[in-house]
Amino acid sequence: MGSPFHLADALDARREAALLRTRSAVRHEGAHLHVAGRDYLHFAGNDYLGLAREPLLGAAFAEGLTRFGAGSGASPLVTGYHEAHQRLEKSLCDWLGVEAALLFNCGFSANQAVLKALLGKEHRLWQDRLNHASLQEAGSQLPCTMQRFGHNDMQALARQLEPGAGLIVSEGVFSMDGDLGDWPSLCDLAAQSGNWLMIDDAHGLGVLGPEGRGTLAALGIGPERVHIHMGTFGKALGVAGAFVAGSRELVEYLTNFARTYVYSTHMPPAQAHAITAAIDLVRAGEARRTHLHGLIARFRAGAKGQGWRLGCSHTPIQPLLVGESEAALHLAARLRERGIWVTAIRPPTVPVGTARLRITLSAAHGEADVDALLAALAECREARHG
Repeated sequence: MGSPFHLADALDARREAALLRTRSAVRHEGAHLHVAGRDYLHFAGNDYLGLAREPLLGAAFAEGLTRFGAGSGASPLVTGYHEAHQRLEKSLCDWLGVEAALLFNCGFSANQAVLKALLGKEHRLWQDRLNHASLQEAGSQLPCTMQRFGHNDMQALARQLEPGAGLIVSEGVFSMDGDLGDWPSLCDLAAQSGNWLMIDDAHGLGVLGPEGRGTLAALGIGPERVHIHMGTFGKALGVAGAFVAGSRELVEYLTNFARTYVYSTHMPPAQAHAITAAIDLVRAGEARRTHLHGLIARFRAGAKGQGWRLGCSHTPIQPLLVGESEAALHLAARLRERGIWVTAIRPPTVPVGTARLRITLSAAHGEADVDALLAALAECREARHG
């Protein structure tokens, strides 16, 4: 009997367009990745500070398992909200200078929770065109009117805004381009128009600003100028999960109306215990950030010197722009032949014609690792143009 969902046809179409996604079972060891019995230098993850394999963080997780067990046992509004969760929320508030915080199992569900809990048909939602899929998808499913403005196009946003009508959402660091949102202008426009403002700082938190407080702190913007803060624990903090923070009233509202919070088993308290330890490591991790930013500058100088086209990014996310999906896949394959693991990013994750290698740097890398990447890129470029 045939499938009513045409699965094979959909997969064949993806395959023919060079857009089929696959998985590889891997094992991480610092800056190295082991895949199918082979060792690679790894430039494809989001472990920006190298904390995912930090022994102190692993010890904190083990301690949490001993003290709290493997799971939370319930949703947070039943009996799944443990003391470890409460301590983590307080640690977040102390670190980021916000009144209250709420924990989620992942950034996708956190973003969806906020938009779905706040926005009704009488509201407006304005989003940067390059916002994460979790934000775009939530907006498209809501009864409110959603408008997207060109990437960091503040003039376009200003033309779209209506006074006190809803929510403006943008990212701190854009996940596929590595550039920053225009937060000084976003804050001004939100204040002038009387609309709320939300930042998704999944890729800025831990990496930018004093004590790694993120994009706003790096730009000298006080947290009170942004109504809703979202961040994740699975990137620079090296664990997993996410949070939403802001006023006490906002967090109390989401506690009652955010369905992905109310109806989900809460994150394990051992995980919350480990994340609290990760925050301490991040706050004291200026040497890691200094080392990381030195690697970023080294890579950009070397790649530009070879003639590669890079995005306008000074964060760990360094897009090497190729153009067509087939060309990006080919370049990624050539690098793997040379022991470098980099991921090709293709539509629909990025716009058509902007396929790229998403090269990510980590404090776990050394200068010799970056030089090895640059040497492999030089060989690929010579083979391509030779």
